[in-house]
Amino acid sequence: MVESKKHTNLAITLRPATPDDLEVLRHWDEQPHSIQADPDDDWEWEKELPRNPPWREQLIAELNGRPLGFIQIIDPAEEETHYWGEVPTNLRAIDIWIGEAEDLGQGYGTVMMQLALARCFADEHVTAVLIDPLESNTRAHRFYERLGFEFVEKRTFDEDDCLVYRLDRRTWEAHS
Repeated sequence: MVESKKHTNLAITLRPATPDDLEVLRHWDEQPHSIQADPDDDWEWEKELPRNPPWREQLIAELNGRPLGFIQIIDPAEEETHYWGEVPTNLRAIDIWIGEAEDLGQGYGTVMMQLALARCFADEHVTAVLIDPLESNTRAHRFYERLGFEFVEKRTFDEDDCLVYRLDRRTWEAHS
C-alpha cells in the first residue's frame, strides 16, 4: 500500500522497502548525519530486506519518486529480539531518518512521520507509539515534542543512552 501527502506541491509517498533498495540504504548509512544519529547500528540490510515478519514494516519514503528516507514500524511486544523489553500489547515503535543532509530541515521528516503515525493508528487497537532517539540528539527531541510526543524516561538500549518518548492516540487525534 502506498500512502502520500502533499508538502509544498511535492508528493511524499511511502512504499515497502525491498532488496532493490540495498545500495541507497548502504549509502544513507554512511552519511555523517546518519552516523551521528545512530553511530553503532548495523541494520544487516542484506539479511533484513528480504524478510517480512508480521511484526514489522520497512518503508522507503519517496519525494516525487526519489528515495528520500527510511521508516521502520514495529510491534515492540512481538519483535523477535525484544529490544524494547517487556512492553504492553497494542503499541508501535518507529525508526525514521532522512537519507541526504540537503533534505534535512525541509519539513519532509514531519510529513514522513505524519504518514507513519497515520499508518500506526489506522489499527484501532494501537494505543500509543514509542520512539528512542539518542540522548545526545537534541534536534530529534525537539522534532518529536513538536509532534506531540511526551518524554517517558532515559534508558540504555544496548550501549546507547536514549530518551524514550511516547505519543498516545488521544494526543495524536488532538494534533491531527
